Amino acid sequence: MENGENGKILIVDDDENICELLRLYLEKDGFETVSAHDGQQALTLFAESTPDLILLDIMLPKLDGWQVCREIRKTSRVPIIMLTAKGETFDKVLGLELGADDYVAKPFDTKEVLARIKAVLRRTRQPGDVEKKEVRYDKLVINLTNYELIVDGVQIDTPPKELMLIYHLASNPNRVYTRDQLLDEVWGFDYYGDSRTVDVHVKRLREKLEGVSDEWSLKTVWGVGYKFEVK
Repeated sequence: MENGENGKILIVDDDENICELLRLYLEKDGFETVSAHDGQQALTLFAESTPDLILLDIMLPKLDGWQVCREIRKTSRVPIIMLTAKGETFDKVLGLELGADDYVAKPFDTKEVLARIKAVLRRTRQPGDVEKKEVRYDKLVINLTNYELIVDGVQIDTPPKELMLIYHLASNPNRVYTRDQLLDEVWGFDYYGDSRTVDVHVKRLREKLEGVSDEWSLKTVWGVGYKFEVK
């Protein structure tokens, strides 16, 4: 296996033919690949190989894709693109909730998968990543470099997407975002359907931030969306 100039991809699918097809296509385009055929093996290879991105099938033996995604998100924000034969809105909402970065339905075109991989990597490898990504307000520190939320001097355990959402809003104070804008700019999903997931994340953030300071607040703009209001 050659070292990939474009990065390393962990392919997780119980269909070995799909893994081989993706391996050939990705390695031809300059990626290094490793493959796993069940959920347990996926977690093992993730720990051993530190990939730059994971292509993750949902229907897997031992642990399904949702469980694998949930476990990885406990310790890492590595980009994850879900692969599934299902197309229900529920799957997309759950994928967003668990912290997936994109979603490709089977049967897929290998060119589309490659384009989505490159798009996700472009988003997650921003030039400013070497700089400390942090915003500060009264009694609030949101650090996206170390994935820390500090409220009134106390570090609060916060899932990656919640932290990314509040960082995005707080980096653009008083700007109103629609739910669809937040789905696109924070989750980066090519997303159709229910946007309840944004409401769920805002509700959880409010539980952590409500009443901490009277200098700022996470506001609902009725009929439009949300904003981080600074007074």
